[in-house]
Amino acid sequence: MNTTAIVNTRIFDGEEVIPATSVVIEGERIKSIGGDIPEDALIVDGRGGTLIPGLIDSHVHTSYEALQLALTFGVTTELEMQGMFTKHKRAHVTDDDRVADVRSAGFGITPPGGHPSELMGGDDGEDAPWDGDDAADGAAADAWAGLVMPFSTTPEEAVGYIPRLQAAGSDYIKFMIDDGTVEGAPGLPLLDDATIAAGVAEAHRLGLLTVAHTLTVDATESAISAGMDGLVHLFMDRPHTPKIIDAIAASGAFVVPCVVLNASMMGISAAEFAADPRVGSKLDDAWTATLLSSYDKYPQGDLPAVLASVRALHEAGVDILVGTDVSFPLPMFGGMAHGASVHHELQLLVRAGLTPTQALRAATATPARRFGLGDRGRIRESLRADLVLVDGDPTTRISDTLDIRQVWRRGTPLFDA
Repeated sequence: MNTTAIVNTRIFDGEEVIPATSVVIEGERIKSIGGDIPEDALIVDGRGGTLIPGLIDSHVHTSYEALQLALTFGVTTELEMQGMFTKHKRAHVTDDDRVADVRSAGFGITPPGGHPSELMGGDDGEDAPWDGDDAADGAAADAWAGLVMPFSTTPEEAVGYIPRLQAAGSDYIKFMIDDGTVEGAPGLPLLDDATIAAGVAEAHRLGLLTVAHTLTVDATESAISAGMDGLVHLFMDRPHTPKIIDAIAASGAFVVPCVVLNASMMGISAAEFAADPRVGSKLDDAWTATLLSSYDKYPQGDLPAVLASVRALHEAGVDILVGTDVSFPLPMFGGMAHGASVHHELQLLVRAGLTPTQALRAATATPARRFGLGDRGRIRESLRADLVLVDGDPTTRISDTLDIRQVWRRGTPLFDA
């Protein structure tokens, strides 16, 4: 069994900086932190750097190629919020240390014609933007056809779809609560409160985590009233009020703000971020063009108000998770790129008022805890050796997360020594 010792490094363990300066990897797991170094270990000198847990993006729409790209940026797990990587359809990814690991909601509960049908070419998902890349390698050629499309208009329909989604391999259940206002498609069919509440109750009865797509205050209130476990967007249609912040905090729900998405919806591209050579050097022309574009569906939005809402939620004790809503390298989905945008989101969370350490928790220990991923998100003995060695100290300067020296996925190094 291969043994690697990372020595002379600062360690952020997912919660805080710890006194130890070495981590020993044996096979796929962390064997020890601090202490003696085995004589047969391959030594990696981490001098001048910081070792952090592999990063987690808590909101993506992905493909095999996108999972490859994510890993190059130190993102070792992506949480898919609409797509094909359900439990029974990701064997080609789970044991492949060239790509990030993935979990998936499958498809979210939505009315016929509801969001995201306006992005997918119709109610039946024909010509969906995410039905091509993975099929290309043959390993997931039947993935699209085998997914459950949970179109629901009544509580009974939503309840009926929950066990079907579970059986099809959804790791958690997503509800689309969206009237199209923010996406420039007002009047989309909308799940009513009774349907949402019934679906959430059934999911909880079956022990499933529930999350909601909520870009408006009204949608947020509906989700919270139904007992949703998490919100995988932050409202952007108006500034926060003490009432909505208190309601979210009292509910115990977590929030994945996806500030990079909100900025893109407002027509703000990631051009300045893309100009960083630590970003641009890893992207091909298509992804660079995507970062330089934007959704631009809600130009009246107010980014400082979104950042103020993030700060208010954090100060109220709400768990904030890093997520991006990154999808595919197309200008219509502009402003984000897999892996890269996690680092952009970290910077925006710090801009919103989180400390660098708090932002790092939002991409490591906190999402692992909230999504029940007990084998990752921390640097602890016996956990997966999903690790990132960066130059500098991202616990004091968050942009140092981009100075990636090495990435390990289950103890396997990504870059040649």
